[in-house]
Amino acid sequence: MWIFDRFRSARQAISDSDRCKAIASEQEATHLIAEGHILEAEGRLDEAMQHYLDAIRLAPNPARAHLNHGNILLLKGDLGGALDAFRNALKHKPDYAGAYLNMGNALLGNRQFDEAVACYHRALEIQSDYAEAHCGLGVALKELGQLDSAIANFRHALEINPDLVAVHANLGNILGDLYNTGNTLLNSGKPDAAAASFRLALKIEPNLVEAHFNLGKALDDLGQLDNAVASYREALKIKPDFLEAHNNLGLKLQELGQLKGAMASYRRALEIEPNFIDAFDNLLFALNYTASHSPSYYLEQARLFGQVVARKVTSRFSAWQCVARPERLRVGIVSGDLREHSVGYFLEGLLTHIDQTRIELIAYPTQPKEDELTARIRPYFSEWKPLTSKGDEAAARLIHADGVHILIDLAGYTDHNRLPVFAWKPAPVQVSWLGLPSTTGITEMDYVLGDPHAIPTGNESHFSEAVWRMPESCLCLGIPASSVKVAPLPVLSAGHVTFGSFNNLTKINDAVVQVWARILLSVPNSRLLLKTKQLNDPIVRLKTHQRFAACGITPDRLFLSGILPSRDAHLATYNKVDIALDTFPFPGVTTSVEALWMGVPVLSMRGDRFISLTAASIAHNAGLQDWVAADEDDYVAKAVAFTSNFEHLAALRADLRQQVLASPLFDAPRFARNFEDALWEMWQMRTQGN
Repeated sequence: MWIFDRFRSARQAISDSDRCKAIASEQEATHLIAEGHILEAEGRLDEAMQHYLDAIRLAPNPARAHLNHGNILLLKGDLGGALDAFRNALKHKPDYAGAYLNMGNALLGNRQFDEAVACYHRALEIQSDYAEAHCGLGVALKELGQLDSAIANFRHALEINPDLVAVHANLGNILGDLYNTGNTLLNSGKPDAAAASFRLALKIEPNLVEAHFNLGKALDDLGQLDNAVASYREALKIKPDFLEAHNNLGLKLQELGQLKGAMASYRRALEIEPNFIDAFDNLLFALNYTASHSPSYYLEQARLFGQVVARKVTSRFSAWQCVARPERLRVGIVSGDLREHSVGYFLEGLLTHIDQTRIELIAYPTQPKEDELTARIRPYFSEWKPLTSKGDEAAARLIHADGVHILIDLAGYTDHNRLPVFAWKPAPVQVSWLGLPSTTGITEMDYVLGDPHAIPTGNESHFSEAVWRMPESCLCLGIPASSVKVAPLPVLSAGHVTFGSFNNLTKINDAVVQVWARILLSVPNSRLLLKTKQLNDPIVRLKTHQRFAACGITPDRLFLSGILPSRDAHLATYNKVDIALDTFPFPGVTTSVEALWMGVPVLSMRGDRFISLTAASIAHNAGLQDWVAADEDDYVAKAVAFTSNFEHLAALRADLRQQVLASPLFDAPRFARNFEDALWEMWQMRTQGN
């Protein structure tokens, strides 16, 4: 008995000793994990990982240590190792919601969205109030296009924990995306809702740079341009090398007419990253607003852009799959503006009269927005193949595989352009037309389409492309589907002359303001009506009044209007204008042709390059050659002279719509034949050259 009791006492002592050792091991493992957290926060990842590995060896249940080890591996880019670590954590603790969450995060980062969704769902089965899992699930569902469920999960996460900054930021992003794609899902696609989410995120974490940046985008969508600028500047205070913030700041400064600041922002982005294409093409676009450089300088900068783009091409096409002797040409149209947009308005008339036995059209939209105009023109294309989600190489390979004979760019350096795709040379003949009257600088772009007035003989040296001139006009506006009639000359009832400009505010530079002020001071009691989207912003309206006041024009001489709800309302506003004043050196195009349609003559100034000479081309084709001024003094003199004879002005207004309807500016059947002939001649030259 004594022996048995002694044995039992010895066994108890061993058991107590094991428990003590286990407790000590657990305590030491906990201490190692805590130290690992500190090292991880300091960025000492290798030391932190060693602490977690030591904890795994010591801990009786190392699930937490495996989880932390996996997090370090994920930070170091070892996805496979991280997933193995999370699985090891689950072996020791099968109901470990945190391991499922982190596994979901790893899969999300690797774009394995369906697998990530499964992990988040499993985490929520274990812990239904796991806000972080709802957040991760929302992100994965957004990537899978299940936007309603994504928003619901973000909102559920905030019900559980209103202070989760990542959820506010992600919710703001999805609401902003919904607005920018025209999606009104759940009535949530509103920029004010997105802005509210970003502000809540910043209230929790004031230095969250991405929230400042995205708030800037939301404020831009709200038309609060100055506030958007302030948000981008805040982002840059936190992260001075934030490329996209420099670029977006430049865009908003440009929209506000602050060109020097805009170009400085683009150039700063290019100093940080010389191959940043977005900033480069925005800089080239901005250069069109100023006459302070020569066409040769512009070409030089455009060629530099072309070189940057060319360096990204790994294998330029040199053979094509199109039919060598086709009965009809397959023509690809690359554009982000196949919608209610200036480009769409000019394109629609052409499309309705294209001879489909000669030309087959394929659309390559570069952004997802669609509207009523999209629906009207879509049937004129044999295929509709969006490039929105495709990289440059994938887009080029798609176009190449389609056997396109001629590929046409309708953007130039404007929004949603895909100029880098053209550098791959996916079609044997490539043409720049309509979007921006200038050169692209891309060697693989074969032609720029102009006309004898917009690109006169001698200006060929302005382009990297060969010049192809249409016989009359390189533009033809589709006749507006509008019942708005031309009203009598406004001055006859108003008792004062009203000049007007509906051009983008960026085009109204200081020289333009000064010249227009001279006109207003020279024509007693005259008024100036400006209508443009930037004038929706009260701050912009105030600054516009201040700019004219500095030139002696009091606020009562200005009528300022923002964007209007419909094209009919926009066209009807021309009935308040006696004479349209064009901007320089970047003139109006759509605004000018629309003004003529509404019986309003346009006074413009002759320039020395494609973009500014477009105004002279419009005037010539409209039969209004005497409405083009040679210089600023002539511009003022013509404005004064034209307002001295109301009878002549009224007669011109009454007849102008019929006059331009019979001109190349609106004769779509004539333009379509010229356009088809141009494409066929380009193709024949290509075949003869081979």
